[in-house]
Amino acid sequence: MDSTTLWTYSLIAGVAVILIVACLLILIIVTARSIDKNAVSIWTVGKTIAANTVSIWLLQETNEVARQILSGAGAIVKTASSIDEKLGQVAGRLG
Repeated sequence: MDSTTLWTYSLIAGVAVILIVACLLILIIVTARSIDKNAVSIWTVGKTIAANTVSIWLLQETNEVARQILSGAGAIVKTASSIDEKLGQVAGRLG
């Protein structure tokens, strides 16, 4: 094999390697763009889920405040009943 043939085969092999590397690089770029696009979609959905679940936390706080109001209302009912009972006694003595 002479040097020209060897040089030609080496050049062909080098071009083949460059083409394979270029194809792999293009595949990597396409995959990276796909990953980036999917990551943006996931981020958007995650923000939507977070915005929609905030109300659950607020509902828990609302339930706690409602329990406090209910216990306060129970105390008011007891006091009102006591006042009503005493007014009934006073009315009975006056009437």
